[in-house]
Amino acid sequence: MKKIIVNGTFDILHRGHILLLNYAKSLGDHLLVAIDADKRVKELKGLSRPINTEDDRKFMLYSLKPVDSVLIFSSEEELINIIKEYQPEIMVKGSDYKNKRIVGKDFCKEIVFYDHTGHSTTDIIHRITDR
Repeated sequence: MKKIIVNGTFDILHRGHILLLNYAKSLGDHLLVAIDADKRVKELKGLSRPINTEDDRKFMLYSLKPVDSVLIFSSEEELINIIKEYQPEIMVKGSDYKNKRIVGKDFCKEIVFYDHTGHSTTDIIHRITDR
């Protein structure tokens, strides 16, 4: 069984998320999505985030066809432990991570970048608040 992992916030699901998850699933047999806990999202994105709770985000992701498992992590160490235990062949990251540090990359056989230009949760939030 070929294991794939994707991680992120997945706060407001949008077309870019679905395209990413479909692409990730096409690379293997089992797709694990690791999501940031609410506390971690606040630290990374600001006090007004997340919009959806970790339980709601987990429920929505797990309800999607390409997703086989969803786990919540609260720290880089927890994410690394998830990756070590899962032992994925491939980690899929957005193309914006090409020149950034990738947590857990040493425990994956391959990193695959996905170009997700044009889709952003932050942009969606700004469009809503600007109305």
